[in-house]
Amino acid sequence: MASLILISRVSENRTEFETKVRKIASNLGVDPNFLMIVMYKESLLNHLAVNAKSGATGLIQFMPTTAKSLGTTTAALAAMSNIQQLDYVEKYLRPYKSKFSNRLIDLYLAVFYPAAIGKPDTHIIAKQGTAVYSQNAGLDLNKNGEITVLDIAHWLQSKIPAEAVTYLETKKKQVMSQATPTPLSSPPQGSLPLSED
Repeated sequence: MASLILISRVSENRTEFETKVRKIASNLGVDPNFLMIVMYKESLLNHLAVNAKSGATGLIQFMPTTAKSLGTTTAALAAMSNIQQLDYVEKYLRPYKSKFSNRLIDLYLAVFYPAAIGKPDTHIIAKQGTAVYSQNAGLDLNKNGEITVLDIAHWLQSKIPAEAVTYLETKKKQVMSQATPTPLSSPPQGSLPLSED
């Protein structure tokens, strides 16, 4: 079995972390490498990461209200090892399990904005002038005053290490090779593991 992508970026408990990520991914029915990418994009796989503006903490940047809903606090999460924090990653993601498809974007949306899971690429998550937009304006890559699922999908694939890019390209090719073209129709929107470019 090949190592998980990005595992070399985990600073401590690497073997145990990899084993636990695989177990959580299996429990949730998701690709463990997608889970690694989500945690990388949120915290660079640093369980001690804290957002000074929002107070979001840890591997998937738990917000204070989210931590409370999980029966903990961001201070308690910050004091945990990366292995202990993974329990809360799973606990947080578990309610969305039935909504996960084989798309990286859906797994990421569970962390960022769960109401958008499974929505088409054109779905607008936030518009300029709203709190969600102002806190995440950097996700509006085309600077049109809207953050869509497609904007997030593009951001999710940007500025990631080469091993993650290679993995995603390989995964996309596998999905495309398994797709059976239907005459006079296009593939369903979002049918690829990633949103289309």
